[in-house]
Amino acid sequence: MKNYLSFFVLLCSVFAFSQTVQDSIASSKELTEVIISANRWKQNSKEVPQKVSVITTRNITFHNPQTAADLLTISGKVFMQKSQQGGGSPMIRGFATNRLVYAIDGVRMNTAIFRGGNIQNVISLDPFATERTEIVFGPGSVIYGSDAIGGVMSFQTLSPQFSNEEKTVVSGSAVTRYSSANNENTGHFDVNVGWSKWAAVTSISSNDFGDLKMGTHGPDDYLRPFYVQRQNGTDVIVTNEDPLVQKPTAYSQINVMQKLRYKPNEKWDFQYGLHFSETSSYARYDRHIRYTSVGLPRYGAFNYGPQKWTMNNLNITHHSNSKLFDQMVLRLAHQFFEESRVSRNINSPNRDIRTEKVNAYSVNIDFSKTIALNHKIYYGVEYVLNDVNSSGVNQDIVAGTSQAGPSRYPQAIWESMGVYVNDHYLLSDKFTLQAGLRYNTYRLNADFDTTYYPFPFTKATIDNHSVTGSVGFVYRPTKKWVISSNVGTAFRSPNVDDIGKVFDSEPGAVVIPNPKLVAEYAYNVDFNVLKQVGKNVKIDLSTYYTYLDNALVRRDFTLNGASQIMYDGELSQVQAIQNAAHAFVYGVQAGIVLNLPSGFRFTTDLNYQKGEEELDNGRKSPSRHAAPFFGLTRFGFTHSKLDLELNLQYSDEVAYKDLAEEERGKKEIYALDRNGNPYSPSWYALHFKSMYKFTDKLTITAGIENITDQRYRPYSSGIASPGKNFVLSVRAIL
Repeated sequence: MKNYLSFFVLLCSVFAFSQTVQDSIASSKELTEVIISANRWKQNSKEVPQKVSVITTRNITFHNPQTAADLLTISGKVFMQKSQQGGGSPMIRGFATNRLVYAIDGVRMNTAIFRGGNIQNVISLDPFATERTEIVFGPGSVIYGSDAIGGVMSFQTLSPQFSNEEKTVVSGSAVTRYSSANNENTGHFDVNVGWSKWAAVTSISSNDFGDLKMGTHGPDDYLRPFYVQRQNGTDVIVTNEDPLVQKPTAYSQINVMQKLRYKPNEKWDFQYGLHFSETSSYARYDRHIRYTSVGLPRYGAFNYGPQKWTMNNLNITHHSNSKLFDQMVLRLAHQFFEESRVSRNINSPNRDIRTEKVNAYSVNIDFSKTIALNHKIYYGVEYVLNDVNSSGVNQDIVAGTSQAGPSRYPQAIWESMGVYVNDHYLLSDKFTLQAGLRYNTYRLNADFDTTYYPFPFTKATIDNHSVTGSVGFVYRPTKKWVISSNVGTAFRSPNVDDIGKVFDSEPGAVVIPNPKLVAEYAYNVDFNVLKQVGKNVKIDLSTYYTYLDNALVRRDFTLNGASQIMYDGELSQVQAIQNAAHAFVYGVQAGIVLNLPSGFRFTTDLNYQKGEEELDNGRKSPSRHAAPFFGLTRFGFTHSKLDLELNLQYSDEVAYKDLAEEERGKKEIYALDRNGNPYSPSWYALHFKSMYKFTDKLTITAGIENITDQRYRPYSSGIASPGKNFVLSVRAIL
């Protein structure tokens, strides 16, 4: 596998490079300048010291991602973990889940119940309604506050467009798509109505995904020989007619977005957005393939209930020539999240339902002010409040009865208040300096129900603060060089998931809240070089190192001076979540872009990262979220109305000795080596994409994914990726 990948990349590189030296190459181009806004303000990419990857509308249309999780992989720089088909947990520079920030139209999506384990919230976003996605690599806490350690994923959704004429302008599109690997049936419709001062855009998408079929060539460990089905009040193990079909993985989803925009004059711009997303219930597949010691399924059911997300967002932009600011942006947002877990052991009548509801409120006021032609500052304030409601129900599916049960989390209020300033100074035409500072306070108040657990407490409170900052520069010695570096810190404040781990208590060990918890801190340095070689060759290289201090782990503790107390009738060791561990990750990201003659192009993105973390027991382990070496190589052709691309996606092996200790216990999701130990095999998938624009009103995209029908499971994933997959999509423009 490794030799195959090396040969493929080398062959394409030699071919592409040989073409670049031909006399027929087009005239020289300067390094592309891209306007980015992931840092809340529109800035030229050549003036930003951090590495930023941009996924445009055209990228999304051409690659046709089924979900927003798949959308992120278009960049070639984000590794995606999936526990089931209805999911996707990004890994960026060795961090994931609650150490990354998701932002939608400038509003943070992270809530106080984002956990250290894999999360699925990204699928609530609609790729069809996404206009642009920007991925900022490295710390982003100066702007986004808590959680922005590994990076920030900023999704910008469709914006209402005004009419440039006196008459009303109506535009839009309709899309339908089919995929064979999961019998996908997707439909989408969006329409924009624009007047001179008013505009509105509506977007509706519906997805129906069947059970996902894996490839034929790969480890037999991934096959699905049987599954559990409830028949006549009994759990029955049913032989799978096609072991390549992963049952149960089917689910459906609907997304609706409505935006209204009003611009009375050049100084004011009002925009209101409503987003709604809801999935059907869907199986957590990695739990369905967990077996008992005798090889039988452990669970009769393990599902996520419908995942719901609603956001109301009011965005007001004001331009002024005041002494305090040139531009002000006010964002008021309310989000509602609902998610649940439904589990039942095989042949058991007892079904446990745990439901979490979060109301998230946020206020952001951001300002920009030009001090001089070469000097600009950005500053702002933020307030976030999360109201967490958690409940439990225990059902007897045979007797048809139900009663209240223990919740997953305490009832809690989590608050964050921050103020920041970012200074942007152009020292010369070749050198830009940027520095930022943020002060943040955070509070958490939680109420614990002792009805089901005999906790020696009923309340927990955390009230603390953090200070983060960054300093970076961009140096442009010539038009063909960009050299940048950024040194910064980031933090993650303790949230409800952290303090809610008291529910892990059991006789022999009782976990109590720790009111002295402080934020995890990350210290990061990265160095980036972008170089144009010759006329049409661009090389991008980034290196980074991140050290995580005060990491939260569970360790022995005391309560009122006692290290042991009676809990549930047994003398038990007192434990608490504490700031007692550390971790580090380092890596390299490299890319090359070759613009070839006659409409051909070649690109490669390569990512290497290594990390180590300290566990609850004090032992050291490879970092769970440091993905193996992975990459994406593309060879494309564009001519007139036709776009073609052949791309190779690949990932290296993770041997048993290199697996994170937490992953070693998950034999069900990994292949087994010759010693019977779990490991993640290397893999590749070859894809062909095409798009043809028949008219200005009609475009067809088609492709074959995983052409060689490989059976593979990306590292840490619980579900195998699609086998050979035929995709057809038709887009009509209104």
